[in-house]
Amino acid sequence: MTGRFVLSRRAALRGAAGVAGAAAFGAPAVAQANKKVIVGTWGGDYSRLLAKNIETPILIPKGWEVVKDEAQDPPRRAKVLAEKSLRRGTTDIQALSANNMYDMNEAGTLEPIDYAKIPNAANLLPEMKYAWGIGHIYSGKVILYNPKMITAPPTSFAEALDPRHGNKLGIIDIQYQYTMMAAALASGGAMNNFEPGKARLLECRKSGARVYPTNEALAQGLKNEEIGLCIMWKARAVQWQNAGIPVQTVAAKEGVPLFVSGMCIPKNAPNKDGAYTYLDAMLTPSAQEAFAVDMGYNPTVKNAKVAPDLQKRIGFDEQEQARLKDLDYGYLSSNDTAFKEWWDKSFKG
Repeated sequence: MTGRFVLSRRAALRGAAGVAGAAAFGAPAVAQANKKVIVGTWGGDYSRLLAKNIETPILIPKGWEVVKDEAQDPPRRAKVLAEKSLRRGTTDIQALSANNMYDMNEAGTLEPIDYAKIPNAANLLPEMKYAWGIGHIYSGKVILYNPKMITAPPTSFAEALDPRHGNKLGIIDIQYQYTMMAAALASGGAMNNFEPGKARLLECRKSGARVYPTNEALAQGLKNEEIGLCIMWKARAVQWQNAGIPVQTVAAKEGVPLFVSGMCIPKNAPNKDGAYTYLDAMLTPSAQEAFAVDMGYNPTVKNAKVAPDLQKRIGFDEQEQARLKDLDYGYLSSNDTAFKEWWDKSFKG
């Protein structure tokens, strides 16, 4: 964050005294440091919707200034790690997936969450309450298919990740962990055993499965009917449906791996009070409801109200909820280097 600085407590006290003195002489007061919160987040729609649904309606009217540090998560995580030895870091909040929050906690960079400081956490779903962070929104990995191209809807990951689909099957490069996870579930593996799925993926690749670098590139492939099916977050499918891409979704018989996007506090955050204020605002029902409408993700608080027609599109019925599977964060963390090496050299190579 070139050009930014955060006042120390001593400087803030000096500043407060200066404000009082300036006010006495009729000079304008300056903004208080304790009313600024710095949020590390992805850019694009997510950052825009944080402003639309949390910051503008809830925090700014209360006098808060929100500064964004926008980047993809790898450089942001690297930055937090690089700042680990500093007394004060440069962000108060980091928006990360649950598995990345796990990794950052294992690296000793995150503040344990004091839920007593977050009144809205009283309504937080138990599955979204981590020691090192809080689930903001969630969805699940499902099967997407174009009914025009795939006339027999797949009901399982085994049917979706089947070599018989040839080049009608699309696979996203950046989601290698989750693709390996789904293939494992389809092949007798488990959330902590991806080995059985590797042979299936190699056969799919050999049969012509197309690999796309990003979610957006795969969406274009679906739109152009270059491919007819893939696996993806249900929330993303809702966004694509809203954009006119003709896809339907199926919750696989083998299970529905969860995707949780959350927020956490670096240990050396310069304004932890501000961080807790932001987390509480994030869990406000109105903000959670707005994210359901805007992004198609499920709220993480029980008192958020989602319209029945939208809930049917973004959520999971009782039987599907029973098949939701949280990730094995330790397994993913300790094996990620090996997964990536296999993916790049054996699957893509």
